[in-house]
Amino acid sequence: MTPSRRPSRTHKILLSSATIVVSLVYALQNTAATTYTASSAPAKTSGETSSLKVANEALQQTLATLITQTPVETASPKEQAPAPATNTPAPVQTPAPKSIGQYANGSYTGSSIDAYYGTVQIEAIIKGGKIADVQFLQYPHTHSNSQFINSQAMPLLTQEAIQAQIANVSGVSGATFTSEAFIQSLSSALAQAKA
Repeated sequence: MTPSRRPSRTHKILLSSATIVVSLVYALQNTAATTYTASSAPAKTSGETSSLKVANEALQQTLATLITQTPVETASPKEQAPAPATNTPAPVQTPAPKSIGQYANGSYTGSSIDAYYGTVQIEAIIKGGKIADVQFLQYPHTHSNSQFINSQAMPLLTQEAIQAQIANVSGVSGATFTSEAFIQSLSSALAQAKA
């Protein structure tokens, strides 16, 4: 048995080019025929239809000739892979469990952070892998001014964290120290939730 020749690069390019040309001509032919029939133009004569068929057949014959003339590489008997000896079933692949969210469910307490007028400590509550709620365990509230500022800032910070699903949220104007401490404490809580 004589080994067959590998198809040359020229044959491959020629075959690829012929396939593309045939495909384009066929597509153009069908598009032209559809457009021509769909318009109010007179019906095709039998001569026009037969010339399209002849052209299509000639292109198909050219492609068939190119395919038969292109040598195909076949593996020698020594190169062929041996048949499997046993009928062992293929291993069943079980899909990996899908992660519901980016955090593990539970409650996570962040670090206590000094916010100049007091301490801020956050508890992140994770449900379904997402931040469901943020609770202030500690916040500055000894002065009436701190109570007023934090009563405005805490709901906004909580809402932003839940919407963004991260700790790095925009600070609240007028509550800079509380905002910075909130971000740091929530970051430490979420770091525990990722583990």
